[in-house]
Formats: sequence, C-alpha cells, structure tokens
Amino acid sequence: MTKSKGMIRRLARLLLISGGILFFLACLLAFTTLPFHAYYHLATSGSKITRKPDVIVMLAGAGIPSENSLIRAYYTAHIAVNYPEALVIVAAPGVKGDTLGDPVRISEELILRGVAPATIRLAMEGKNTRGQAMEIARIIPGALHDSLQLVLVSSPEHIKRAVLAFKKCGFKHVGGLPALESSLQMDLTFDDKDLKGNPLAPPIGESLQVRYQFWNHLKYEILIVREYMALLYYKIRGWI
Repeated sequence: MTKSKGMIRRLARLLLISGGILFFLACLLAFTTLPFHAYYHLATSGSKITRKPDVIVMLAGAGIPSENSLIRAYYTAHIAVNYPEALVIVAAPGVKGDTLGDPVRISEELILRGVAPATIRLAMEGKNTRGQAMEIARIIPGALHDSLQLVLVSSPEHIKRAVLAFKKCGFKHVGGLPALESSLQMDLTFDDKDLKGNPLAPPIGESLQVRYQFWNHLKYEILIVREYMALLYYKIRGWI
C-alpha cells in the first residue's frame, strides 16, 4: 500500500510540474503574435471563395441568442443580402415543426437582417460538422455538387475543418466566410492618474497588451488546440 501511495504521489507531482510548465509556455506564447497567426490560418487556409455563391450555409454552433450564433447570423445575412439569388441553408439541430427551436429562431434573425424568407432552407438533422455536410449533400442534388459554389459561415477556427468536411462529401467548390470579431476603432489607452484610486497598483492604462491582447491570445490557444484535436479525429475517421 505504501509503495502504491508513493507512486501516486510521484505521478501527481509529475502531472503538476508538467501542467505548470505547459501553462508557463502558454503564457509566454500569449505575449507573441503566434496564437493569432495560427488562429487566422485556421480561418483562411484553403477556404478562398472563387466566385459568387450559389449556396450559403450557416453552420450553427450554440443556440440563439448566443454570441456564437449571433455573429454567424450577422455574417450570413451580410453575404446573403449582397447575393439575394443565393440559397441560404441554416444547419442547426432541431425538431421539424418546432417554431420555438433554434433553426426557426436563427431564420427569424436572418430575416430581421434583411434575408428574403423564400431563400431560406433548414437542415436540422446534422449534429456535428460531418453530419451537417452529409445532410446538405442529400438536400442538394448530386449532379450539382461539382458546379455549385458553396460558402460556409462559421467561427474562424472551424472554417478549415468545415471546408474539408464538405469537400469530402462531394462538393467541389467550397469556400469559407469566418465570423471574425472586430475591435473598437477608438484608442482605448488612458492615463491611470485620471481615474484616481490606489496609486500603489501598477499602471495599465497604456498597455493594451496586458489588458486585452494577452488574454485574447490565451483564448486563441485553447481554441487552436481543441480544433487541431478535432482535425486529427476527423482525419482518423476518414471524414476529411
């Protein structure tokens, strides 16, 4: 029993030390631009839109209202209004006939933003990217898979996997529109003395890196690791 306890303590110590080292490295990387460039690569790699869209697919993530779905709806409506002849497919899990479900509520959000109701179709069976790609491949006649230009709207880190998944299901021309967030255009620096308070605290008003960039990059690192694990799994399963 004592020997087993000793092994458990050593293993726990090793895990704690390894976790501490990884966290330290993650913090160091967050002070560089590498996380942003990796995030941007996932959003743009192999996802170029080569011609005007015939089909616009909004790949819903979380329910609505949520930050995730609302920003995707914003970008979907933006491109759909500019190309009113395109078919708009909302790919979100739901139950047919449920007027309070996410697919219908997302459609209502798109209509509020100017998308013509007659152009909207619902794809409610797919519960992950692979399932959504397979369902839409069934909705669109196979003879059109080589000719139609699809544009997928999703979160930036998800675009690469989504494009590859749809190409695996037979679509030849697939582009991606990453739902990138935009920053405020105003200068957000300030003079700490103007805000008064405890003068012993270190001033941060002039450092946007400490206030925003560092934390955003830490968030990107989590998204990047998660997405590459998903890409690896999809590759192993033969879904991309």
